[in-house]
Amino acid sequence: MIASRSDSHRGGGEATGGRNVAGFCADEFDAVRAAFTEQVETGAELGASVCVTVEGETVVDLWGGYADLEKTVPWGADTLVNTFSITKTMVALSALLLVERGELDVHQKVAHYWPEFAANGKADIEVRHLLSHTSGVSGWEAPIVLADIYDTDASTDRLAAQAPWWEPGTASGYHAMNYGHLVGALVKRITGRPLGRFFAEELARPLAADFHIGTPAADLGRIATLVPPELPEFDPSLLPQDSVMFKTLFQPLLDFAECGTAQWQRAELGGMGGHGNARSIARLQSLISNGGELDGRKFLSDKTIDLIFERQSDGLDLAIMLPLRFGIGYGLPQAQTAPHVPDGRVCWWAGLGGAFVVNDLDHRVTFAYAMNRMAPGLIGSDRADAYLKSTFDVVRGWA
Repeated sequence: MIASRSDSHRGGGEATGGRNVAGFCADEFDAVRAAFTEQVETGAELGASVCVTVEGETVVDLWGGYADLEKTVPWGADTLVNTFSITKTMVALSALLLVERGELDVHQKVAHYWPEFAANGKADIEVRHLLSHTSGVSGWEAPIVLADIYDTDASTDRLAAQAPWWEPGTASGYHAMNYGHLVGALVKRITGRPLGRFFAEELARPLAADFHIGTPAADLGRIATLVPPELPEFDPSLLPQDSVMFKTLFQPLLDFAECGTAQWQRAELGGMGGHGNARSIARLQSLISNGGELDGRKFLSDKTIDLIFERQSDGLDLAIMLPLRFGIGYGLPQAQTAPHVPDGRVCWWAGLGGAFVVNDLDHRVTFAYAMNRMAPGLIGSDRADAYLKSTFDVVRGWA
């Protein structure tokens, strides 16, 4: 059908055309290469990577630009970057692996696995509510500062003691910073292993994927410098202090300077602290688009993957005030918020600043993008849209 990486000497293109872009691109996806090269060469991107897989095989693997603001360190094949909420898709994948093994039931009460969580009116909250951002526990009660959440055990205990902020299951409220704490608590209670270790041992290492929830010290030197987005002046005190939005997004407040520290990079922050690149994102997430199987090993059955598409919410999210549609562990297509995510049997999510992943199960395609120049806004960017459109214009042409 199309040239994969292994077919590159039979029609795939190794050359990219841009002096600051490297990697591989099958000829059929040349529009993706052109879009990426343009963004890098014009400086719209500082440094970035884009990867596309089809049936688990790589057809686009591009990287370019620079890993630092001074443009002294080229973005390399193994450069890592903070992917923010793309990390949540890795947490969801970890949970689905436990479902597959019969150790976790998404329709079971959270307190069945984590008895302390039943406190303060949470006894009936189900695992699916955590995975779909509908639990009512989308953040921490004040007072709390960013450094507090690095101690995942203590900060997770705080979540277990809280009352929900809205009626669980009735709406989504994006679990922006605590998603990995909540789901990670289940992983640890079931397996005895912290989330980051479980993910590394059961998914990242077996699939040779360079993605980390808690980056080892030896790999910190490969992490690209983040360039924070240019944001309009905003006074958070203007928001109602008891609103779900304020309590979720400002308790604690994300500090971009802190995201560049070794303390942040090494912390096990499954909601927003994962470090990887487009290749590793696509490699891991192609488990979903390729029917749960890679390299001849079956990780997930169709029955487990089907759970992703059990719709849990569809409407205005109470935390980020955007229309969202959630299945179990992933967003489902929502044209108003993510117009270049195709319809169909598709699941996706985005990372703060523009990072993006889409799994198209109808065509067995995974798209991934990660970068260090962050764009304003909570979902996607003009650059992400350019690569998404170029990719799925090709895929739509197969029908």
